Amino acid sequence: MCRRLALLLAFGFLALPAGCDGPDFSEPEKATIASLSLSALKPLPPDPTNKYADKPGPAAFGATLFFEQRLSRDGNVACSTCHMIDRQFQDDRPFGVGVGESNRRTMPLAGVAYGPWFFWDGRRDSLWAQALTPLEDQNEHAGTRTAYAHLMVREFKTRYERIFGPLPDVSALPASAGPLGTAAEQAAWAAMAADQREKVDTVFANIGKAIAAFERTITHAPTRFDRFANAVGAGQTPETDAAFSDEEALGLKLFIGKARCSTCHNGPRFTDESFHNTGVPPVDSKPPDLGRQTGVSEVLADPFNCFGRFRDGGEQACGELRHIVRDGPELRRAYKTPSLRGVADRPPYMHTGQFATLEDVVAHYAAAPRPVEGTSELQPLRLSDREKAALVAFLRTLSE
Repeated sequence: MCRRLALLLAFGFLALPAGCDGPDFSEPEKATIASLSLSALKPLPPDPTNKYADKPGPAAFGATLFFEQRLSRDGNVACSTCHMIDRQFQDDRPFGVGVGESNRRTMPLAGVAYGPWFFWDGRRDSLWAQALTPLEDQNEHAGTRTAYAHLMVREFKTRYERIFGPLPDVSALPASAGPLGTAAEQAAWAAMAADQREKVDTVFANIGKAIAAFERTITHAPTRFDRFANAVGAGQTPETDAAFSDEEALGLKLFIGKARCSTCHNGPRFTDESFHNTGVPPVDSKPPDLGRQTGVSEVLADPFNCFGRFRDGGEQACGELRHIVRDGPELRRAYKTPSLRGVADRPPYMHTGQFATLEDVVAHYAAAPRPVEGTSELQPLRLSDREKAALVAFLRTLSE
């Protein structure tokens, strides 16, 4: 691009665009850059397992529930406690903190509905099933299914029934019972009749479907990178507010080339939505974590998965679960590729916040240390200090 402007610049007909002395991009590189723009993001696909997914009423109800602290054992924890609206719906902590401290980092929610798997290990196969999991986790909301059913009847009866139909009679049910609560709560759940448990499970599933409908409305905002990528893809010179510095342009060229970052961080969301072992070290203070290997077992056992009775629509929607890779060495300590959009504004990094800065992340990928378990997919990169700094400079454009 800069060479084509050389004569005009020499005669003073144009001012030198910022970054014009940076690296030129080949036509294939320009196509790759354009493919990373939010402009290339396809419309959000429907979720046939949740017939309420894209309806305004359920989404509005889900927003209420997302910020509802009574959806927790102590009445102090909501989804928004960890998914903070002013922090990209995450919390800046290495471990989420609800009723107790969780074992992993809180993931941001923008664009999350595009993925087929949820959580760092993919232990849920729908956004609504994901929304249910923290509600029963003893370190997060720590509530129980009958407690939530009672809350719906007591506080949200009109809104719930307007969307989902009549609530069951819960007057004779235990105040707090569920399969994942205390020993007494589990015993109370087991003592309930099967049809009672199914009715409560239906209410529980609908809570998740409403929250998911809200979460599907959380989208990425375009950044300076997108304005730059759109101009490059169209063969135009970026406007001043979108122009890249030489360092940022070099970082982008490295990102899609020599550094091989875009092998996994690809597409408009900068993620392949898959799982990889990249040799990230474990945290000694936390229980052993096998990542995707454990996640596969959990999603297959989940009663709210696509094969379960609470799915809307037909089983043809369950292709991902039907063809899931169930075992193999590649699953051990493999974690989901996170989106890099907004990445500069949400340290620390990795699934348990092992790295404090983007510089630490780039240094790790360049060194490609051997993993403590499993097989890392990384190979050492011969990156100079200048190249490492350029990669960080480029990553920052995804937050501006």
